[in-house]
Amino acid sequence: MNCLVNPHISIRNAVVDDVEAIYQLLKPFAKKDIILQRNRDNIFQHLQEFLVAEYDGILAGVVCAHIYGRDLAEVRSLVVDPAYQQHGVGRLLVEGCEQWLAGMGVTRVFALTYVTGFFIRLGYRIVSKESLPHKIWTVCVHCSRFADCDEVAVEKQLSDTISNP
Repeated sequence: MNCLVNPHISIRNAVVDDVEAIYQLLKPFAKKDIILQRNRDNIFQHLQEFLVAEYDGILAGVVCAHIYGRDLAEVRSLVVDPAYQQHGVGRLLVEGCEQWLAGMGVTRVFALTYVTGFFIRLGYRIVSKESLPHKIWTVCVHCSRFADCDEVAVEKQLSDTISNP
């Protein structure tokens, strides 16, 4: 994906030269326990899952889309540099993820979040965490809040039809 969405913001697939900037962008949010911490090796290993937002050529935000199966993916590690918040960067990153996932045939996407209003404005609905498949918790066990998770699960249907295998 490499699309210009307005004169200032472009959303594109991450490349290896973005890893350090992604790491530096995620780091303060991980320290505040807003997202799970990722080291540089983890970012390299999952680089194909990342989209980045550039605002006039500067890395302004990042998001990761992890696919669990043909009918479910997660939007995770969504971070926008505070200097670029309130400019639509987060919305464009999530919409870019949704387009990318829908193009691959994924029919449903979810997120675990503290900012439910943001996702509701994008067409997501609140669901119980228990409604999500057990396999999604394999990453959550690394979170300091795992035993007392206060994030809210939201999901959105990308397609009413499931692709044939």
